[in-house]
Amino acid sequence: MISFEDALETVLRDVRKTDTERVDFNDALYRVLAEDVYSDVDMPPFDKAAVDGYACRMEDLDKDLEVLEVIAAGEIPSKTILPGQCSKIMTGAMIPEGADTMLMVEHTKEVKPGVIRFTGNKTARNIAYKAEDVKKGDLVWGKGMQILPQHVAIFASVGCVNPLVAKQPRVAILSTGDELVEPAQLPGPGKIRNSNGFQLIAQVKAAHCIPNYMGIIPDDEEATDRAIGKALAENDMVILTGGVSMGDFDFVPQIMRKNKVEILFQKVAVKPGRPTVFGRTESSCIFGLPGNPVSSFINFEVFAKPLLYRMMGYEWTPRVLALPLGIDFQRKKSDRLEFLPVTIGESGLVVPVSYHGSAHIHAVCLADGIMSIPKGINDIKKGAPVHVRPI
Repeated sequence: MISFEDALETVLRDVRKTDTERVDFNDALYRVLAEDVYSDVDMPPFDKAAVDGYACRMEDLDKDLEVLEVIAAGEIPSKTILPGQCSKIMTGAMIPEGADTMLMVEHTKEVKPGVIRFTGNKTARNIAYKAEDVKKGDLVWGKGMQILPQHVAIFASVGCVNPLVAKQPRVAILSTGDELVEPAQLPGPGKIRNSNGFQLIAQVKAAHCIPNYMGIIPDDEEATDRAIGKALAENDMVILTGGVSMGDFDFVPQIMRKNKVEILFQKVAVKPGRPTVFGRTESSCIFGLPGNPVSSFINFEVFAKPLLYRMMGYEWTPRVLALPLGIDFQRKKSDRLEFLPVTIGESGLVVPVSYHGSAHIHAVCLADGIMSIPKGINDIKKGAPVHVRPI
């Protein structure tokens, strides 16, 4: 049985990256940038007014100032500011030559038509200077970063309308078991609905990748062989749930080997999710996750999700918070790293939710995060810091 740390290192080793493609920047949200982006302009492109008011010379603040013209945003000033002069100017407009200060309009008064006076005690310059944010040729966003809404604005400002991004991995999702029926069906005796498959579809979408649901595979070696072979041939990653533990019908690992999968581990020292299988072929990779939904949910988050991001060139690390535990905690066994669903109160205190084991997916729905309890730890006192991964 491999440790969690060694399993994660194995999953993220020798990752095969996806190809790249150019997309319209309006369609680039949450994609992973595959090239460095440089600015083709200075930002701001000229000295511009940061407020509505009057452009003048700082040394003239004690004088009445003649208003030469009104400059709207987008207009080019036609007058040079000389001693005793100013121009009325709107936020974002170009500062006229000769001016070095913007007076806020609320700090002025008109003393007679065409003449204003500064009424404040002192003022800042109130000018956004040319290239103070970005210089032409500067790197504005680097390869390997995920594109968020604020970055789309950067792309627009530097004319990057067709960024090069990583292609999204295509992920096959298969569920095994004669006991499973699709969600639209009412389960008969001994049957249950397939929740794992659709949970994983949603998790793949949340990772901004492409799910390919391939249905339920019966507990039959020939059918499983066909399904795994097809999934490996047509997808970048295969996620299969069930059929990986020690039951009479759990023959998935041997069928993986038959399909030229190099199995890199079959058990991980985690709870839930010990019977987790991972392997690779020349062109794809495959996870065999336990059939219980909490196990498949957590193991997707801790293993498959970081691998999917790495395949796109994104060095993602999960957000983990150190928060105080709200109760005294005890567990009987500490032979594995354990993940437990928890709530996070307004004061930041962490409390485990009522949890009946790895089949209890409702517990995850009620949780704010997943608390990790290290191997070898049986007791944690109230108030002690614990590590929580928000979900």
